Amino acid sequence: MIVAIDGPAGTGKSSTSKAVAAQLGLSYLDTGAQYRAITWWMVSNGIDIDDPSAIAAAAGKPEIVSGTDPEGPAITVDGVDVAVPIRTQEVSSKVSAVSAVPEVRTRITELQRSIAASAEQGIVVEGRDIGTTVLPDADLKIFLTASPEARAARRSGELKGSDVHSTREALIKRDAADSSRKASPLAKADDAVEVDTTELTLAQVIECVVTLVEEKRAGK
Repeated sequence: MIVAIDGPAGTGKSSTSKAVAAQLGLSYLDTGAQYRAITWWMVSNGIDIDDPSAIAAAAGKPEIVSGTDPEGPAITVDGVDVAVPIRTQEVSSKVSAVSAVPEVRTRITELQRSIAASAEQGIVVEGRDIGTTVLPDADLKIFLTASPEARAARRSGELKGSDVHSTREALIKRDAADSSRKASPLAKADDAVEVDTTELTLAQVIECVVTLVEEKRAGK
């Protein structure tokens, strides 16, 4: 059972995906963390983020290892635990530029497909292009949406010290960059189930997705 959960930032993707995977005994993969990890590596190694050819040339260098335990999804780069540093504002502001480089997407997409293929119990994979590009044959595709205001409120709650207005502006800018890039843009797959989380609590979103997975498993 492969479940693809896509959508822009702040829709509750990560919290929902982890909880659904844990509840149903599935593995979990945060694909955004992989793009953050390679961005962190580029920044740490002095690669010019404004030079796509420099990013492309370095794309194959870092060794990225993703854990798939929903209770504690670890991620390392060259053996270094980067779960905390990849969530900084510096990485957040640069990840769209790095992830737009085709060589980076090819590298990370191959990694994601191999992880999904080796998940014996099934897996919940969350990101922006899972249902459209990474795993187009996923058993179930879900696209989470929410209003910019709701997403900004959630994200500013996650990012300590950030105000809602600037967070909203950053999210809209990120959406535009992710939706307009040539390589695997953020998009809803034609056969995805759309879930608007604006008015829903996290528990309600989780319940909704669990129900969708169980119905799919039952062949409904």
